[in-house]
Amino acid sequence: MNHLNKIREQLHKYNIQAMLITSEPGEAYAIGFRGEGVVLVTEDECVYYTDSRYTEAAERQVTGCTVKTIGGGKNHLALAKEDIARLGLTRIGIQEEYLTLLSFNNWRKTLGEGVTLVPAGRLVADLRASKDEEELALMRQAQAITDRTFTEILNHVKEGVTEQEIAALITYYHMKFGASKNSFDPIVASGPNGSMPHAIPSEKKIQKGEFVTMDFGSIYGGYCSDMTRTVAVGQPTEEMERVYNIVAKAQLLGIAAAHAGAIGCEVDKAARDYIAAEGYGNCFGHGLGHSLGLEIHEDPGFRGGCKTAIPAGAVVSVEPGIYLPGKFGVRIEDVVVVGEGGCEVLTKSPKQLIVL
Repeated sequence: MNHLNKIREQLHKYNIQAMLITSEPGEAYAIGFRGEGVVLVTEDECVYYTDSRYTEAAERQVTGCTVKTIGGGKNHLALAKEDIARLGLTRIGIQEEYLTLLSFNNWRKTLGEGVTLVPAGRLVADLRASKDEEELALMRQAQAITDRTFTEILNHVKEGVTEQEIAALITYYHMKFGASKNSFDPIVASGPNGSMPHAIPSEKKIQKGEFVTMDFGSIYGGYCSDMTRTVAVGQPTEEMERVYNIVAKAQLLGIAAAHAGAIGCEVDKAARDYIAAEGYGNCFGHGLGHSLGLEIHEDPGFRGGCKTAIPAGAVVSVEPGIYLPGKFGVRIEDVVVVGEGGCEVLTKSPKQLIVL
């Protein structure tokens, strides 16, 4: 799988003759390969510069692109400079969001005054925002692995088990069911730790009468999944049930508002306004959701500052939460594929309150 033709079709939009891709996710999107290298894409050619650790694998897997190995005193910049000069390229797009100032200055110095480096990171980012069917198939499989992992994890969430143990089991089941790895470090937060949205799993033991929030995802074929579920160990209090039901309804309102062309902040508002109306507006601080794909956090998203229209094919999380410091937290997260008339929910795990 590669997206070279899609990238080529956008070169004219940015008034560039070539795109220089220097990020790992950009490399994966462009040529379908994850290594450590640089991709140069022109209207007629593609060259992948990498080192000997990846040469054999790249030559086997990459199509429509020449693989060149650095060495003999020539690094990525030196090899790319040769091809840029050979092709007479003078305006080259760069992924500015992935380049450090040091790297940018090195590229500019190496290529010389005759070559202009043009910020064009949106070229690849905008293409990545809308997934094609091949990408969606991988993401559906990644989510199926994570759903299956959640089913297994419920057998282990009980009084006396530590948050760290649950996090380790999530990783184990992801790998057992076919993932290459986690898409991020699992979050497992019990009781008062649940009020911290990105709590780090600790040696704390789960207690009866607590909520346990688990946020986790896997990678399959290079693409991510993500989900969050909050379960109760022992009978929850009336307050716990009330907060859970508010979050659950807010999440459904967010999903109902999601469709191609919807503005990210408006989808966020659909869920946020309901939580505020129920008296918990100050307890929901993060955005409603983020796009995901080759990376776990991509753009655009469902958040207050996002004025972008969500494109068809975007895969976005919907994850409202209520966090009560010193008491507990609740978050429920599904991943959806945005379509013209609404969205498809990829997450299949149940959302009703589970009491273990």
